[in-house]
Amino acid sequence: MAEGGGEDKASASAPAVFISYASQDAAAAARICSALRQAGIEVWFDQSELRGGDAWDQSIRKQIKTCALFLPIISRNTHDRDEGYFRLEWKLAVDRSHLMTGNKAFLLPVVIDDTRDDDENVPDRFREVQWTRLPAGETPPAFVQRVQRLMSPQPSSTIRPATGAVPSSRALGEPLGASRQSKAALLGVVAVLAAASAYLLVERPWISKHLAGKPVTATASAAAAPANAAPFAPPPHSIAVLPFMNMSGDKDQEYFSEGLTEELLNSLTEITGLQVAGRTSSFSFEGKDSDLGTIARKLNVGAILEGSVRRSGHTVRITAQLINAVTGFHLWSKSYDRDLGDVLKLQTEIATAVAEALKVTLLGNVGAKIEVGGTRNPAAFDAYLRAAKVYRGTLDEQSLRDSITRYSEAIQFDPDYAIAYANRSIARFGLARNWATGESIRDYRESAEADARKAILLAPDLAEGHLALANLLEGTLEFRGANQAYQRALALAPGNAKLLSYYGTFAVQMGQLEVGLEAAHRSVVLDPLNFLNYLSLGISEMYARRYGEALAALKEAKALASDNAGINAWLGYTYYASGDFQSALPACESGDKSNRPICLAIVYNKLERRPEAESLLTKLQADRGDTSAVFYAMIYAQWGKTTRALDWLEIAMRHRDPYLEKLKTNASFDPLRSEPRFQAIERELKFPT
Repeated sequence: MAEGGGEDKASASAPAVFISYASQDAAAAARICSALRQAGIEVWFDQSELRGGDAWDQSIRKQIKTCALFLPIISRNTHDRDEGYFRLEWKLAVDRSHLMTGNKAFLLPVVIDDTRDDDENVPDRFREVQWTRLPAGETPPAFVQRVQRLMSPQPSSTIRPATGAVPSSRALGEPLGASRQSKAALLGVVAVLAAASAYLLVERPWISKHLAGKPVTATASAAAAPANAAPFAPPPHSIAVLPFMNMSGDKDQEYFSEGLTEELLNSLTEITGLQVAGRTSSFSFEGKDSDLGTIARKLNVGAILEGSVRRSGHTVRITAQLINAVTGFHLWSKSYDRDLGDVLKLQTEIATAVAEALKVTLLGNVGAKIEVGGTRNPAAFDAYLRAAKVYRGTLDEQSLRDSITRYSEAIQFDPDYAIAYANRSIARFGLARNWATGESIRDYRESAEADARKAILLAPDLAEGHLALANLLEGTLEFRGANQAYQRALALAPGNAKLLSYYGTFAVQMGQLEVGLEAAHRSVVLDPLNFLNYLSLGISEMYARRYGEALAALKEAKALASDNAGINAWLGYTYYASGDFQSALPACESGDKSNRPICLAIVYNKLERRPEAESLLTKLQADRGDTSAVFYAMIYAQWGKTTRALDWLEIAMRHRDPYLEKLKTNASFDPLRSEPRFQAIERELKFPT
């Protein structure tokens, strides 16, 4: 998409023509757009550089699914397969054209340079239709007239009208004069569904709370969609795992059913070819009366796995069922009775069955990938699930300590439990970074590193082990080692939303903007209802100095977690960085306790409330001592006190302050960048090149 600008469209209704272009071709695209609009043709011409995630999905996808003509602009600039965003648009258009009658009238490729019409960088579908050549985007009247003819209603065409209205069910399926044979076939489908429903009721005592009292029909998802929604077209082989119901009759056993579900979800992410929605998004529907169609649309997945867990002593019964979220049809179900020591193998069985039901080709030894780093010790597994439950809660000091205790119990039961070591490492370093004081900081850092390296030693192919090491090395300013650990983790678990979120922020802070933002956006796609992913994306966009995109992501985070004060603080920082000090003030004032004084100290100074700013900094230094040296440097840099800012940065270097990782890209340090002392600090930190 084009750089800068903003959303540029003819009206609020669904446009008739969608223009897709590489950012370098924006000027040519604008000429074509202008010529069409002068003739009264509605055009979607986006100039806001939408970058994936919810904003891209809801806006761009909707326009492509409802437009009457898709006009891809082809040039040498579209040879670059790494640009990404126009490629995503092209893919959606190709997918839609395969599903349409009269698809050739839907695609209208335009070439603006000397690119050949047999160019292999262009999708086959585009090469099957006639190209129009408009050098540099110069648009003659004949081309405009051709577009007008193509826009004229055709009796046999299935192209949607420009208003974006959804056709009636008859338009989508049965014609007015449906034959007896067609109606008989429909009755046959109803009979099959009734039989399937009877099977579900007779064979399985547990029935989905999302389907109870509702027929499993081919229109389940359609019924859940708003009347003006675009056709539901989730990515192929995409799946969400809803929290399995606790059927043990004991509320205290919910940690077990939730933990087992999460382990199963993680198992599915190990299967190449599956796109698995993140835990936070999938679990956000727990306790809510949402039907499967609504859930699938919100998570943009084509299948949903749900089930129940009944634990009794050292045995467990698991019932699982897989639903096609697009058609509503039941794909697979099975009940398992297992000893707790067999749960690890059971995860492999279920994950493999799900993949086969979704027709995913299984590559390599799936069981070896899923079971790496796990345990067959029931007591160790139970302690691990209890630790995970604590760690998912509020990560205050006591929660971290409690989770460390539980992980330690798991390791006592099974000294070779690699995943437990990896997670204990992250918890220990969380204490070192945010809560420990004095000599205990070094102790927790050293023990965290020992745990991470132990996890890798026990299970070299365990992504969590490499993530734990990356987290540790990043926080101890060993950036090159951290980058290597992140790369290894990503190679092992490319579909892990948490890993992508962590790496995205890290990479952007290291100055690797494009790869970092790509990872951050991917984490949002995989876990779209997790406010932490939007928060990380917003922070990354801010460090990349894309303030409009940063504010959009942070506002999405705020919509998902309205009471989170930390998001307010980052909104304040972003407004400040963009020069909007009046908007920054209320955001900073409602920020969290840790960030509020820092944020206000820089904003008050810009608003000429210097005494209040100085009072805040004095109190901050009295409360925190040298532990916030990087932030004192940031404040002094923004106040124009260069020498004092550099003094505090050198103090931060002596303490190996983990927040020095922000030095390379944070705009707050720009006033210092030409200073030799600053440049010496930056060289000493050895940021990856």
